[in-house]
Amino acid sequence: MSKPNYCDIASNGLWRNNAALVQGLGLCPLLAVTASVVNALGLGLATIAVLTGSNIVVSTIRNHVSDSVRLPVFVMVIAAFTTCTELLMKAYTYELYQILGIFIPLIVTNCVILGRADTFASQQRLMPAAVDGLMMGLGFTLVLVTLGAIRELLGSGTVMNNMHLLLGDAARHWTLHLPKGYRGFLLAILPPGAFLATGLLIAGKNLVDARLGQAHIKTSPVIASDLDSS
Repeated sequence: MSKPNYCDIASNGLWRNNAALVQGLGLCPLLAVTASVVNALGLGLATIAVLTGSNIVVSTIRNHVSDSVRLPVFVMVIAAFTTCTELLMKAYTYELYQILGIFIPLIVTNCVILGRADTFASQQRLMPAAVDGLMMGLGFTLVLVTLGAIRELLGSGTVMNNMHLLLGDAARHWTLHLPKGYRGFLLAILPPGAFLATGLLIAGKNLVDARLGQAHIKTSPVIASDLDSS
């Protein structure tokens, strides 16, 4: 087994192999709870906690679990972390927990988490597995928050409204408003708006990747000619 490169792990989680934009995983919560930034951030932080914790435990027990019961054990580990996260949200962010509703316990069925446990954490040492869980969770959360910001801004004319539900009273006045008179674009906060915004994000990423690929192709001959001349 080759030694993992932490830069590659971070790059894969945040951009190159992003769970939402590239793998197309976790789209149900992605589309359902991103009508606002606070909802998106709350679900994203919960996902990071479960993904990182389950990766750590799976990596720790990987040599003690037989292949015949591997997946059931991984599901039990993920369910345990999901339950802990759910109880913490009930204790400290109860209003936000009520808003997110069923999508917190449904983290246990998120294909991103089981996929990373089975394909990466079960084959790697603890630190690479932990970093992979954190980076994959961060990449997923960044997409959630970006989508939430776009939909909240277009749909309601605000950004970061009700952040006190997650971060306490200190964040009560963090709301940013569009100029007075903006009535909101209803489609943005409806399910079709979520599909459209997600499609635009995927298209934007593909465009950036294509531009970066073209720039790399243009610079490669120059580098090669410099090496030949030397």
